[in-house]
Amino acid sequence: MEDVGIILDLAVAFGIATLAGLVADRLRLPVLIGYIIAGIAIGPQTPGFSVNDDGIPQFATLGVAFLMFALGVEFSFKQLLEVRRVALLAAAIQMPGTAAIGYVAGQLIGWGASESILLAGVFAISSSIVMIKLLLNRGEATSPQARYGFGLMVVQDLSLVPMLALLPVLEGDSENLALTVGESLLTAAVVLALVVVLGVRLVPWVLYRVARSQSRELFLLTVVAIALGTALACHEAGLSVALGAFLAGLIVSESEFDAQVLSEIIPLRDLFSTLFFVSLGMLLEPAIVIEEPLLFAVAAVLLIGGKALFGAAAFVITRINPVVAVSAGFLTAQIGEFSFVLAGAGLEGGIIDGGQFAFIISLALVSIVASPMLVAVAPRVGALVGRLPHIVDPTVEALEATATGVELRRHIIICGYGRVARVLGGALERRGVAHVVIDINAATVRDLRGRGVNAIYGDAGSHAVLERAGIHEARTLAVTVPDLVVASAATRAAREMNQNVHIITRAGVQGEVSTLRTDGASEVVQPEFEAGMEFTRYVLRRLGVSSRELDVLTSRRRARFYDHADDQLYSDDLG
Repeated sequence: MEDVGIILDLAVAFGIATLAGLVADRLRLPVLIGYIIAGIAIGPQTPGFSVNDDGIPQFATLGVAFLMFALGVEFSFKQLLEVRRVALLAAAIQMPGTAAIGYVAGQLIGWGASESILLAGVFAISSSIVMIKLLLNRGEATSPQARYGFGLMVVQDLSLVPMLALLPVLEGDSENLALTVGESLLTAAVVLALVVVLGVRLVPWVLYRVARSQSRELFLLTVVAIALGTALACHEAGLSVALGAFLAGLIVSESEFDAQVLSEIIPLRDLFSTLFFVSLGMLLEPAIVIEEPLLFAVAAVLLIGGKALFGAAAFVITRINPVVAVSAGFLTAQIGEFSFVLAGAGLEGGIIDGGQFAFIISLALVSIVASPMLVAVAPRVGALVGRLPHIVDPTVEALEATATGVELRRHIIICGYGRVARVLGGALERRGVAHVVIDINAATVRDLRGRGVNAIYGDAGSHAVLERAGIHEARTLAVTVPDLVVASAATRAAREMNQNVHIITRAGVQGEVSTLRTDGASEVVQPEFEAGMEFTRYVLRRLGVSSRELDVLTSRRRARFYDHADDQLYSDDLG
């Protein structure tokens, strides 16, 4: 008879995860919380049916690899290099700070020195998997806070190598420690260098040869082999599967096949990453929380509060935009898969016992569940931080070099200069309408100024930058950036500075419309909806509908869409 055990486990895991995810979505909670609850329900520590606790975690590892690989494809080496200074400085502040909190937490709950030091290491590392899932759900995977957050995550991940190498000290075996640490670091460095050098040269060549076959199956198989092969190579060198997969994605991002690779890998990413969160729920031991609620609460508050505080402070000190800084910092306020690796190694080495390992796992789950709430309030907290008198906006330093020197009155301000803004800017140029562009990309600003366009380098949410752009005299502000955090900050700041300026803000999704209106937007534009309306006009015109009737129908539908944004109303009825 066929062994269908793993099929049964997967069917149950996906089925319960779907139900729990739907309930979480109905309650307006992130679906990943539903997935974790599903894992608790089918885990070995709760009554009722439980799945095999060996099979699901193995599939979950695939989810980690595909999730990080897809993220790497969306990023690039250039983007990581752009944030290296901020990421390294933030890591130098955040990691020692959170490690100190971890040690204090260990002492407060009665752990010994060795166990507390291990807990310090666990606290110092955040979960890149949780962070990318949150960003994907919010449509912010390529936002500034994502770039800074992942820059910090790469540093944290690399720090896992010396942490693991130093564990023998806590185990009481420090003989040849320097040699062990040196070998680990050298091996990791050599493998990373080989992966990058060979990958940059070999991967595009392989993808081109496979793409010429015009076989989607072969292309997908090649992509999966590259992702998992690189992840495995890094794992064998003492690095993590996640870092290896992320590195493979970065290599692919430099080729002309990045868009197709991403389209092929996304279904696998979404499918298997669900199992990662289900497997986390399966690890929870409710008895740990029930038996020692006070100690657990103290440790949880120190973990979540301390990581949020040090994470935000670390990025604020680097003098990036306060809203982006707090958002990036709050993204790191949890522990996850890398902390599990460190804690597991400590368990194997006898540094902690099974109960303490379960305690760490339970702390991790609580911090992961709290993460979506922290990320949601981060922009508001960042806006408050930005109002503090001692917070200096770094863009002020760059204004002298980037100011246009042209007096502007009754002009248009364009925030961001992507594809949407280029269309708007071109139309204004052709009509001779005075306008100024604000953009955070120095190369874009330099190019615009070279063409004679008034352009300022800086964050559009900065009062100083808006002041230099002439917000008090502007007639219209067009916020074209697709990122909600940046768009909200720019809209709020502009409205605070000029109650009469007409603000048109871009929404990423329909649910952001009401938020942006609350922030002060006069009008909100959702590009996908507007594109749908244009398709509708073209089709109905071909069907003989008059231009006058089309104007009435589309105006009515547009009003219904933007007036009922809170209801998430997508009606197919144009009438």
